Amino acid sequence: MAQHEMALSDGPACAAVLAAGIGSFALGVLTTLNEASAKISGMLNLYGPVGPLSGKTGVAVLVWLVAWAVLAGAWKDRQMDFGKVWRASLALVILGLLGTFPLVFDLFG
Repeated sequence: MAQHEMALSDGPACAAVLAAGIGSFALGVLTTLNEASAKISGMLNLYGPVGPLSGKTGVAVLVWLVAWAVLAGAWKDRQMDFGKVWRASLALVILGLLGTFPLVFDLFG
């Protein structure tokens, strides 16, 4: 009896990791845009008592979910270079985090 090894793809896991980085980056960009433009700040104010935070987080979550769905579909059966995906995700998370600090977004305000 021949043994067949099933190779598991890491594409879906890589999609989840990269999507998290993309969502984090989106939050940083939205935070910076919110501070840079009163018009954008008004557009992001989806719920008055919360202010623009409601729009920033809502849009960032939507970006994360769409990125995850698209990447998971594209990478469903693929073997990815997890190291590259991890480094790209880490860079996006760091950039997103920087975009939420007043020292950074005040440069654009």
